[in-house]
Order: sequence, then C-alpha cells, then structure tokens
Amino acid sequence: MSDAPWLLLFHQLPSRPPYLRVKIWRLLRDAGAVMVRNCAYVLPATPESREAFGKIRRDIEHGRGQAVLASAHFVEGLADGEIRALFNKARNADYAALEKQLRVLAQTGKRKPSRGDDIRARLERLGQRLAHIRALDFFQASGRQAVEALLSRLEHDPIVTGTPPGAPSERKAVRRRTWVTRRNIHVDRIACAWLIGRFIDPEAVFKFTAGKRYRPLPGELRFDMADAEFTHEGDKCSFEVLLERLGPSDAALHAIGEIIHDLDIRDGKFGRPESAAVAEAIDDICRTQPGDSGRIGRGGVLFDGLYEELGAGKAA
Repeated sequence: MSDAPWLLLFHQLPSRPPYLRVKIWRLLRDAGAVMVRNCAYVLPATPESREAFGKIRRDIEHGRGQAVLASAHFVEGLADGEIRALFNKARNADYAALEKQLRVLAQTGKRKPSRGDDIRARLERLGQRLAHIRALDFFQASGRQAVEALLSRLEHDPIVTGTPPGAPSERKAVRRRTWVTRRNIHVDRIACAWLIGRFIDPEAVFKFTAGKRYRPLPGELRFDMADAEFTHEGDKCSFEVLLERLGPSDAALHAIGEIIHDLDIRDGKFGRPESAAVAEAIDDICRTQPGDSGRIGRGGVLFDGLYEELGAGKAA
C-alpha cells in the first residue's frame, strides 16, 4: 500500500433500486467515513479502512453502481487538518447523541427504579454503542471523555442499575480478602488498590476480570465494577466510597480522594491543583505498563509520594 495518509472512495449509484442508496450510506456511516466532496468519501489509510472500503465498493458494484478506491495526498482545496476536523465533527455529533440517550436513561432510572433489568440492558447496549464510536474516533474528538465519564457514573449508580449488595462496614471484616475489579485499571481503580493495600487490607490479593459483572467467590470483594460491594455511589467515585466506609480519618487521604474525584468524575467539583500532574503520571503508567499488577505497583509508588507530600497522618 502507498504511504499516502488517506483512502478515497468515489462512487456513482444507479437510480434503482432506491434502497441501495440508503444501504451504501449506512455502510459508509458505520465505517466512520466522512464526505469531502459529492460522492467522495475519505478514511485514514489503515488496513481496516482498506477492508471496509473494499467491501463497500463490492456492494456498490453488485448493485450495478460504479466505485473507485484510491490512496491520496490532498494537495490543494483541503488540508489534512481540515479533514481531521471533519472526522472530529462527525464523532462529536455521535458522542452528543449518545450523551443525550444516557441522560434520558438516567432520568428514567430515577423515575422508575423498578425497571432495573430493562435499564441495565439498555445501558449495556449504549455501552456497546460507545465502543463502536470509539473505534471510529480516529483523531480523539473532544466529546469522548464526557460521555465515558457519564457512562461510568451510570454503570455504578445504584439508582439506575439497582441497589448493590450491602458492604461490610467494619475493617476487620475485610482482612485477607481477594479484591476483584475489571482489567485495564486506570486512575480510580489504581488509587483504590493502593488504598486497600496500604490502609484497609495489607494482605490483599487482587484479581482482574474481563467483564463488567462478576459473581464473587467466597472470600472475594469487588470494587469499581457493576454490582460491586464498593463502587460509585451518587457523585462519589469508588475511592471516595472506600475511604468513607473503611479508611482512616486522614486529611491527606481526603485530599487524594478529591484529586481522584476530579480525574474520574470530571465534574470540576474540587479543582485540586495537583490533579493535572497526577493525571499525567497515571497516563504515563498506563501507557508504559500494560499489566494491571504492574500498574498497581507503580501507582503505589506515586500515591505513597503524594500522600507524604499532602501531609500524611493528619486528622481530617
């Protein structure tokens, strides 16, 4: 394949059958392509794009239309930055539509909590829709983070998803446990693991699962996942919930809780000045450390230092 950065699909469709035009439009939309000129669609030049455009070209020709697929450099009339902006505009429209659906679902859950099973099923479908949009978000559109944060809140919100089982309230009841959470941990779960290992259950063993839901075995406790004993409650992230239920009254830990809230919930509630630096450090850990156990280890070093810097051991 050429080293050109773009793939272009030019097509011409017959007037009949009329459904062919709709079919091709849907295929182009589902591939994430954007139109740059009449009947000219573009995708980044990747093997996946080549495969998607190739299938669409065959469907067009099967319907007695005409199609040409080309590698392209844009020289005049459109700059690469303008094309990337077209993609981001399309994805932001997708994110905005999904955000609207999520907010409607949240209101439904608050008005009719008895419909928990139906709401959970709809929430799962919207999560699948988000995964599809992310796969087409080639240039990191700005609307992505807000929708991800909203979906995460709803996945953990007991009002929407049903009240989770009661959690142990005494610290002695959570010693020597296996703590279960989702794979590919990020800021909230990394911080939770540090809090658990250092202050709640020093002999904790961590287990990572592929799914959002998990039925615990004897001796296991779940955190930051659907139906977990310790997870988001209202506008609180999982770290805040764990700290409130099981952690010591410590000003530095509460400050860390505010930082994690800022980074995980993204509602600007606390505006901690340390948040940006912690976000950068967490991103570096996740970028360079693919394994979850490794992320816990490096995250522990980060949060040990932050805890000391914020005044370890002072009463809240």
